[in-house]
Amino acid sequence: MLVVLLALIACVELLQVVFRNLPFVDALTWPEEFCRFCWIWSVFLSLPFTIRRGGMLRVNVLVELLPDAARRIVDVLIDLINAAVMGVLFCRSIEVVRQIRSSAEASPAMLWPMWIVYSVMLVGFGLGALRGVQMAILRVMRRYPSAAADAGNGPEGGDA
Repeated sequence: MLVVLLALIACVELLQVVFRNLPFVDALTWPEEFCRFCWIWSVFLSLPFTIRRGGMLRVNVLVELLPDAARRIVDVLIDLINAAVMGVLFCRSIEVVRQIRSSAEASPAMLWPMWIVYSVMLVGFGLGALRGVQMAILRVMRRYPSAAADAGNGPEGGDA
């Protein structure tokens, strides 16, 4: 899905460049807004993948000094805190989408209802919360290595 969004961004921006340089043709008004929405969507849709690969921002200096058992406990706690934060953000984003939907706000260039644009927060934060819980369970079951020891490469054999 992310590859499709990035390819779409590239194609639409190329189209915009071509139309801007054609004589006697007006520049398109919607591509910049469309690409901005695609970038936003790619950020939110990549949250679960980023969590799975251990790409969330964290400082491992102290965690790396811990013994394996303590490191695993800290990793599980971090996963659960991450899931809780994503869950809170998911609940708050429901309120935001409701307010925007009731305002009937539309995007300036494409006239898309803005609640559709903002609804990607629901997907990203909801899947991020589920991924955080999944990661905690995998670590407890010892099917996923410690984040500090593995540097986020994940288990051999692919994504769960």
